[in-house]
Amino acid sequence: MQASRDLEYDDGSVTLRGILCGEAHGERRPGVLVFHDALGLGHHATERAQRLSDLGYVALAADLYGDRIQPRDTKQALELMLALKNDPARWRARATAAFDALRAVGGVESDRIGAIGFCFGGSTALELARSGAALTALVCFHGGLDTQRPAQRGVMKSSVLVCTGSADSRVPMPQIPVFLDEMSAAEVDCQVTVYGGIQHSFTNPATNGLPGMAYDATSDRRSWAAMRTFFDETLGDQR
Repeated sequence: MQASRDLEYDDGSVTLRGILCGEAHGERRPGVLVFHDALGLGHHATERAQRLSDLGYVALAADLYGDRIQPRDTKQALELMLALKNDPARWRARATAAFDALRAVGGVESDRIGAIGFCFGGSTALELARSGAALTALVCFHGGLDTQRPAQRGVMKSSVLVCTGSADSRVPMPQIPVFLDEMSAAEVDCQVTVYGGIQHSFTNPATNGLPGMAYDATSDRRSWAAMRTFFDETLGDQR
């Protein structure tokens, strides 16, 4: 298991406290951002960052709420999430701050940075890419695909993999063709994998049983394997 440490950064308005895993010493490695779901930066995102570091990446589990706030319940989680989603400029600035913080870490290859995100975090990764950040590749796990600011040709640089469930009431199937049309118009390399009969948040056992959410071990395993193959192709080195 790779070592981890807190990494403090800011977006100009709030202090953000991420967790850096697999810091490179004496070598250069690709970096990967990990964006948490609406429940805040907790075990799920941190564990995924650790798994990425075990694969040889420098991974930053980003803090989207500031001061690593852990919502006390789903009501507060929704409030914190919507405060960002309803302010696209601030939302993108929050994601960009994490991107800049990871690029500044010694040993991270600034031209090979990926991102993954879960639920709200998946939407965040997409918004970061739509903003024109120099991401190489991103994976959106059961994240919303709609946006107030669609991708523009020549602006969005990242290749995209979306992993979603056909029974996800929060990411309904009609979003997919609209999203694919957006990516096509922007000339983005994009692929979408749909897991039949799978509900929202299928990668996170902690959300199992919440309304509309259900962990699915098979889809979790398959989507992680798809991410690894995708990053092999885009971030290189066959990690």
